Amino acid sequence: MPDLRSTSARLLVADDNKVNRLLLTRSLELQGHRVVSAENGRLALDLLRAESFDLLLLDMEMPEMDGFQVLEQLAADPKLRDLPVIVTSSLEGVASIVRCIELGADDYLHKPVNPVLLRARIGTSLEKKRLRDQQQALVRRFATSEVAQDLQQSGFALGGRRVQGSVMFSDIRGFTALVESQPPEETIELLNTYYTLMFDAISGHGGVVNQMIGDGLMAIFGAPLPLPDHAGAAVRAALDMIEMIELLNVERASEGKRALRIGIGIASGEMVAGYTGTQQRATYTCIGDTVNLAARLEAHTKVAQRAILIDSATRAALSERIACDTLGAASFHGKAAPVEVFAVGSASIA
Repeated sequence: MPDLRSTSARLLVADDNKVNRLLLTRSLELQGHRVVSAENGRLALDLLRAESFDLLLLDMEMPEMDGFQVLEQLAADPKLRDLPVIVTSSLEGVASIVRCIELGADDYLHKPVNPVLLRARIGTSLEKKRLRDQQQALVRRFATSEVAQDLQQSGFALGGRRVQGSVMFSDIRGFTALVESQPPEETIELLNTYYTLMFDAISGHGGVVNQMIGDGLMAIFGAPLPLPDHAGAAVRAALDMIEMIELLNVERASEGKRALRIGIGIASGEMVAGYTGTQQRATYTCIGDTVNLAARLEAHTKVAQRAILIDSATRAALSERIACDTLGAASFHGKAAPVEVFAVGSASIA
């Protein structure tokens, strides 16, 4: 069994009894922990919201705000509801214990607290927190911050909901020929550079990249979190993407490498957003006619020889300061009627 004394954590002790606070603080510090104390529940909450703690030791009977009220506040706060809480109380009866557990407490110890038992319970709670932190870190690594926030707030469930948003598709033109002309290691390095730049442009305007397939990507603006002016955000992100590619091409030219060109399609409207897959493996995505149209517009950039194409819904939502050219109606597979197409800016993909 690992020596819990070697595991230093930052603990908060909330107890209105000064003697109890001092003795408990001293005991915990001897175990190697860093301890802060509060004399009532309100002060404890203020500290928790202002600073970072690994665990709260909470008395129940306190002035201004008792332990039950503190637990209720923690449960209602997305940033604090996962904080481990060990209740230390002189309240008797199963009902008090049950209420604390139902409000989110990890453990309940009667006063006077046995120091050996307390040490073991703290070690167990800290280990659970460590594993939970690792899990959340993995979610943040393999999902965007917006998806991670949605998971934290709403939990995971397969299915979707109708949202208003904008969808972007983008890929590198002539990528297959480029791959054939260079070593695989150079292609991987190029893709890493490309995605770094594209992610920065998209996330900088509130978008979420939810698919990467080879040199292509799909991004959503307006889900899982609502985004005012999602159409404008998507177009501004696209313009930043083009600018970044142009800057990258200056560097590539100095190295004697061929220039990159990308095509971007954006459509706006209603779609269904949510988690698809299985309970074991799922992804956050959007489906619907808006998504299909964005993909068709991206493919149409090859025909139109313009870098950014948008639909009429996106155009209608844009500020007049964003220059657009009307390219007329185009027929797309899966669309019963021709679609009005607009090109943003003057960039071409020739």
